[in-house]
Amino acid sequence: MSAIKEKLYLLCHDYIASRVAIIKQNAAEAQEAANDDTKSSAGDKFEVGREMMQQEVELNLARLGDMYKLKVALENVSPSVKSDTVAPGSLVLTNGGSYYIAIGAGKIPLDGTTYYAISPEAPIAIQMMGKAAGDEFTLNGKNLKIEKVL
Repeated sequence: MSAIKEKLYLLCHDYIASRVAIIKQNAAEAQEAANDDTKSSAGDKFEVGREMMQQEVELNLARLGDMYKLKVALENVSPSVKSDTVAPGSLVLTNGGSYYIAIGAGKIPLDGTTYYAISPEAPIAIQMMGKAAGDEFTLNGKNLKIEKVL
C-alpha cells in the first residue's frame, strides 16, 4: 500500500506543478496585455485597462504564493511514514471514501479507485486525526468508520 501513497504523493506534486504553470501563464498574459495596451482617445479607458491588468497580475502572483506554500506543506509530508493512527501523510480508508492527508488537491483517480487528497486542516481530516482503524466519527451528521490507516 505504500506504493499507492507514493503515487498519490507524486500526483499531488503534479497537481501543484500544473497549477503553478497555469498561474504563471495567466500572469504573463495579463502583464503582456497591460504592456500592449495603447492610449486611446477615450482618455481614462487606457488607465482603467492598465489598472485592471495590473490587478490581474497581482492576483496571479498571490495565487502563485499560495501554490508555493502548498508545495512546502507537501514537502513536509512523507509517504513512507507508517502510523497506526491518522496523521499527515496517512492514507485513510473509510466506509465513506479513501483520503490521503497531505494537501487539498481534491479527487484523484488512481488504478480504478478514487482517492481524495485533503489538507490536514480539512474538517474531515480534523475529525480523523489521532484515530485508528475501527474508530468512528461523525461529520455533517453522517457516521463514518475508519477501516484502515496506511
